[in-house]
Formats: sequence, C-alpha cells, structure tokens
Amino acid sequence: MPFFSWASQASVAYWQTVGLLLLSNTFMTIAWYGHLKFKQVALVTTVLTCWLIALPEYALQVPANRLGYGELSAYQLKILQEAITLVVFMGFAFLALGEAPTWRALASFALILAAVGVLTLRDDSGGPVVQQLAGDPW
Repeated sequence: MPFFSWASQASVAYWQTVGLLLLSNTFMTIAWYGHLKFKQVALVTTVLTCWLIALPEYALQVPANRLGYGELSAYQLKILQEAITLVVFMGFAFLALGEAPTWRALASFALILAAVGVLTLRDDSGGPVVQQLAGDPW
C-alpha cells in the first residue's frame, strides 16, 4: 500500500505525533539557529537563552515519541522526526535568515524525504517494514 494511501488512513495518534513533532522542531530550530541573527549578544547569554527556548522542545518531543511509538516503529519515528526537522529548517532559513535553498540542499532534502517513504511502506500483510524483536532486548 503506498505511503499516501496509508497516511490518509492513519490514526489520530499518528497525526497528533506529527503535530507535536512539528511544534517541537520549531522550538529547536529557533533555539539552534535563531541566535545567528544576533551575533552581537554575548555567547553565555545566547547559550542560556537558547536553552530556555529549547526546553519546550523536550516537553513536546517526549510525548510525541511516546504517543507515536506503537503506531510507528522507533526507526519510523526517527526518520519522520528528521524529515520534519528539515521542512521546519527550510522554512526558518528562508523566512528568518533570508537564505534560499540551493539545488544541492533541495536534492539532499528530497533524498531524506524519500527515506521517510521507504521506511513507512507497509508489506502485503499491512504490517510495518521494521519488525519488533521477540522479547525485551533490555
């Protein structure tokens, strides 16, 4: 079943996970890259400010992973988070930093988005590509 067909039938938990990941990545992108517009601010002040901005990221990321796990495998959650990070970053770099993406950046991002598609493909039985190990590995 193609990804988009599966995504249209995805559960509320899946879409809540995506929403929380979008929000968490927005905070983290601002924390990691927003200070580049304010190079005149002391580094210690910048680090502390960025840490405070990043704090809500953790408060959103942890519930997103907990909510999404089971609907998605850990591998699927990770690659989805990376793809969302890139989408958020592209918007931020363009709008806040005034940097347009180059063709190489777009090609790189497209390859990562393709990885999301590959990892979210379902097999004929409807199960995820990544299977759970039998028993608790820990």
